[in-house]
Formats: sequence, structure tokens, C-alpha cells
Amino acid sequence: MSQLQSPREPWIDMKTLMAIQDLPWRARTLVDGLNAGLHRSPLHGFSVEFSEYRPFSQGDDPRTIDWKLYARSDRYYVKKFEDETNRRCYLVVDQSRSMSYGSIPYSKHDYARTLGATLSLHLIRQRDAVGLLTFDESVKEIVTARFRHGQWKRILGLLDREPSGNQTDIAKPLSDVAQLVSQRSLVIVLSDFLVPIESLRVPLGLLRARRHEVVLMRILDPREIDFDFDQAAMVRDAETEREIFVDPSVAKQNYLERFQAHQRDLKSLCESAGIGIETLRTDQPMDQALVRFLSQQQRRGTSRNQPSEVGSP
Repeated sequence: MSQLQSPREPWIDMKTLMAIQDLPWRARTLVDGLNAGLHRSPLHGFSVEFSEYRPFSQGDDPRTIDWKLYARSDRYYVKKFEDETNRRCYLVVDQSRSMSYGSIPYSKHDYARTLGATLSLHLIRQRDAVGLLTFDESVKEIVTARFRHGQWKRILGLLDREPSGNQTDIAKPLSDVAQLVSQRSLVIVLSDFLVPIESLRVPLGLLRARRHEVVLMRILDPREIDFDFDQAAMVRDAETEREIFVDPSVAKQNYLERFQAHQRDLKSLCESAGIGIETLRTDQPMDQALVRFLSQQQRRGTSRNQPSEVGSP
């Protein structure tokens, strides 16, 4: 399988990409720019790429038994192929009002829905079952993960809706996801995660306890990271609509210290729970972030499929 290489230069400038009004066109532009060697064979049967081992069970074809592995482990294992092991993936997308913020010509929500449309198209093209959940204070709408005709259109229909919720309560939606998604899945959460870190510990732990692979994609506006404001002004909270007076010359240092501490704590929580995290600035190229994410997925897939791990006593 070909290895992804991070491009030295972005394939497409973000301003140019986001100027495309049609969401499906944006997603196809990004997906078509990815390395064609990423895609595994879609063919079924013994010609497809070997994926992993599983214990032999009644009804399995004895021809699939790996006798060399049996000699080492004294256990019967059969080979699973790519057509048997295509994943289920759920995109969990924040549609609270904080995602409507944007100091550049497009918002965090525009970036998130473009990323969600792109990831879902890529996963569907590689024959994975893909679903979508949107949330603000709670889970709002669900498209169950399936691989079937018209699935991407259903996903796009929900991604195209504007943020309408008030506050972000990630803890409850993530706990709901753990209850709603019964089969082991890849769960990708797209949000700014501007919530207390401790509120994430239990729901993320619950998802991992259910054996889901979890990846957080934190989407932030450049001003949320750099606090690059020049003049004092009245600022309105997008979720609570509370107005406060902010003087950047006084508030910047304190804000940056608190923001960086929040970032460190979120990263530490993810590392301790075995959760992937990617921070994305809305002014930076999306294609490079996609390459990093897909490269990590390839490495995880390769390490999971080593037969030596299965044959261990």
C-alpha cells in the first residue's frame, strides 16, 4: 500500500477553495487532489488485500485457515480480507453558535462542513460505511452509518444547515453517541472544543470503553489562537449573547495563557485516553491536515494487522 507524503505546498489555497459556493464541488476538489494510491482495491474474494486475522468459527471455509499461525499458537485463525473489514465511521459535527464565528471571509462552521463533506466522500469512496451526527446542546440529527447509494447526499443535507443551537454541551452529545453507536466505529468529532476539559473526560472515556477509535479535529479561527485584536471594543458571546468590554492591551496576555493551558490539558487528556487530536486553523490549508490524518490512519491500520500480535499466547 502506498504511503502518503505530506505536500510541501498546498494543492489549493483556502480562500480559493472556500470561494466555491457549492459544497459537493469543494469536497470533490479536495478528495480528487489526494494521492490515488491511498485507495485499496474494491474487489471481493481472495484477490483483495489481506487485512487481519480472526478466530476460526463454525461455517468458515477451512481453506482460509492459516496453518503456519496454527503451528505457532495451536489455535485456528482465518484470514480476513478488505471486503470483510471495511470500517464504520461516524462524523460528529458541532453546530452550536460558537462555530458561526469567523474573523476571515468564512466561519469555523464553513470549514467544519467542508472538512466533514471531504472526509465522508473519501471514506465512502474506499467503501467504508459512513454516518453523521450533528449536535449543539444535544444530538440533533443522525444519519446512520451505511455504505449505499445516496448516502453522501444524505450527509451533505445535514452539513449544509446553518448553526442554530445556543450553547455547546459536548459532554452530553458524546455520551449519547456512545449509547447510539453500538458497533465498533471510527468516531471523528469536529468542534472548537471551547468547553471545560473536565467535562470531556467521562464521555470520551465512555467512547473508548466501547472500543471506538476516536479522533478529535479541533477547528479554530486564527484570532482565537493569536488574539490578534488592535482596538478595544464591546464583544458579544455568540452562545450566551452576553456583551463585555475587551481591551486587547490588557486582556491578551491573560487570554493567551489560559488558551494555551486549555490546549495543553486537552492534548494531555487525549494522550492518556489513546485519542487522536488534530488542531486546524481555518486560515491554513485543509489538504495538509487531511494528509496527516490519513497517514496516521494508515499507520494504525498497519500496526493492528500484524499477525504476530494475534498469535501471541
